[in-house]
Amino acid sequence: MKKHDHSGLLEKIKAHSPGDEILCDLADLFKVFGDTTRMRILYSLLEGELCVCAICELLGMNQSAISHQLKVLKDNNLVACRREGKTVYYFLADDHVRLIIAQGFDHLTEI
Repeated sequence: MKKHDHSGLLEKIKAHSPGDEILCDLADLFKVFGDTTRMRILYSLLEGELCVCAICELLGMNQSAISHQLKVLKDNNLVACRREGKTVYYFLADDHVRLIIAQGFDHLTEI
């Protein structure tokens, strides 16, 4: 049985592959997207910034639960916030987050 020669392709892959540390970080990032509550929060923020109380009302959850999930999202640079008086408003951190959500949604809904 003749073996295939993949050496050229394997060398190209090895030359352009990120290190284990960045791949581990990437896997951890995708784990953050693996929670339905966090996805609901992110999807809600696609429309614009919201305060915690608005997110609580929208998702029908208590403030403690929402604040915990927002901290996870903020710690992973997926959401950012701004303070206006005593109210904190949350929004998607950047267009990369919007693109990740949109691409995932497109992938799931394509025919």
